[in-house]
Amino acid sequence: MDRMEAIQAADFFEIPAGITYLNCSNMSPQLKSVTAAGLHAVRIKTSPWTLTGANWFTSAEELRALAGQLLGTGTDSIAIIPAVSYGMATAAANVKIHPGDTIILLAEDFPSNVFTWREAARRHKAEVVTVERDPETGWTEALLNAITNRTAVVVSPRCHWMDGSLIDLVRVGERAHQVGAALVVDASQSLGAMPLDLARIQPDFLVSVGYKWQLGPYGLSYLYASPKWQQQGVPIEQSWMPRRGSADFTRLTEYRDAFQPGARRFDMGQFTQFILAPMCAAALQQLLDWGTVYIEQSVSQLTEEIAQRALDAGCLVAPAEQRAKHMLGIRFPGGLPAKLTTALAAANVYVSIRGDSVRVSPHLYNTSADIDRLFAVIASCF
Repeated sequence: MDRMEAIQAADFFEIPAGITYLNCSNMSPQLKSVTAAGLHAVRIKTSPWTLTGANWFTSAEELRALAGQLLGTGTDSIAIIPAVSYGMATAAANVKIHPGDTIILLAEDFPSNVFTWREAARRHKAEVVTVERDPETGWTEALLNAITNRTAVVVSPRCHWMDGSLIDLVRVGERAHQVGAALVVDASQSLGAMPLDLARIQPDFLVSVGYKWQLGPYGLSYLYASPKWQQQGVPIEQSWMPRRGSADFTRLTEYRDAFQPGARRFDMGQFTQFILAPMCAAALQQLLDWGTVYIEQSVSQLTEEIAQRALDAGCLVAPAEQRAKHMLGIRFPGGLPAKLTTALAAANVYVSIRGDSVRVSPHLYNTSADIDRLFAVIASCF
């Protein structure tokens, strides 16, 4: 990425001088436009008499439409949810699991995924199969080898949350569907940073938090439901808002069972989110303006430089073809240096330590100077 482009992108964020933030996979910095949208939304609450019945739905519909654009699907395919755990619980409540079936998970997957599907396995007397990464061929082959005619659900991200190692979900989805299994995707570490082709992956459900690569605030997330589940899916709560006719407040006590169209049946209660929804919408609009392809291509120049610098320093990184272009894990032959965490904090260099991996995840606001500061810290620890 050209340095001038990075500097201009940095102007969109509120990152003080002297801070090296290479940790978007943990939580993105806040866009100035997102802060402005939040402040405006907070002020509206001072005069609630200005809100109409329609206002309970309009901001959510705008957000739903923007999320649909980012996912490359229609507005009707998106539900607004509070967290990945909620989305996973929704998927687990709908996919068919029978006694003796297997549920396939990645080793060291994020806890929200593991706990949900462990409980589903217990409830249905099914078996959790935890797949270990093949050091030679990566996660994809390991997943494909684990899928059998007993498999009911395959749960996978597009890249592993600990180090960005890739999973080919097109191949995994094809194999899962061949045996009649559902595919559930956690896109929290990829949506907004990697182009997405839903038509090729064909997940049953896909979920993502909104505060990482989607650049939004903490507290709102997104759920994609395939057309099959939009017609017959069962929500995990019985809110009044997703019901047909709910915008007509004069008829709410008619208690209609029918849902609004599409994935809206899976919306959380109070999905209006008068403050968070406009903030998330501002974030998604900026992502769409930049474009996911541009973001991935630009950030990949930084991660390639990081990978080469890590190799030059004697560290270990996954081959380029096995990792995402927007994040990577750096491992040390002798394990994590004892004073690394303290040295990073002292230098105001922010990354994540995940297991034995230093997870580095830059964005458009970073430059080669940030990489210099990271490796100066690493060098000081030997």
